[in-house]
Amino acid sequence: MKLYYAPGACSLATHIALAETGADYSLDKVNLQAKKTDNGGDFNAVTPKGKVPVLEMDGGEKLTENAVILGYVADKTGKLAPKAGSPERLRLQEWLNYIATELHKGFSPLFNKALSDDAKQVFRTNLVKQLGYVEGKLGGDYLTGSAFTIADGYLFTMLRWANATGVEFGPKLAAYFDRVAARAGVKRAMQEEGLNG
Repeated sequence: MKLYYAPGACSLATHIALAETGADYSLDKVNLQAKKTDNGGDFNAVTPKGKVPVLEMDGGEKLTENAVILGYVADKTGKLAPKAGSPERLRLQEWLNYIATELHKGFSPLFNKALSDDAKQVFRTNLVKQLGYVEGKLGGDYLTGSAFTIADGYLFTMLRWANATGVEFGPKLAAYFDRVAARAGVKRAMQEEGLNG
């Protein structure tokens, strides 16, 4: 499998899943502004969406959208997710969709240089509320309990964005962030992307 990624972008969630499962993968770094891959290829030819992550599967077919790719990685490796169709898997899918729609899309405007500080503050206020919801639901070491799942790498990526954009979150999520950051697969993905904590 080959992952097209941009350092620190949402593709970090997929990168973490690949590293955590021990899957065999290669990386192709993307300059999102220039729409070029590290080897000089046209990223728009990889995906007309022009966004990461893109996972090139073993047969050459390309898959996009984090929640879908994460589910594919879990199913292919048999790791980081409960059995498909189980009640536990449905709860995991709930978290993936919440992270994608309420958090990920909420952070996107904070990276838009054209938005005023006042407009960005509206998004920050909403994100604090959404992260407060997650804080209130966090009952174990990880989102769904004691086992690290594909949703945890995604939430970790969003918490990195919170730190980068001045969005505050509570002490349970702060401890969670540190716990996830200490995992070997997370450290590997961060190192491969040239990222610090």
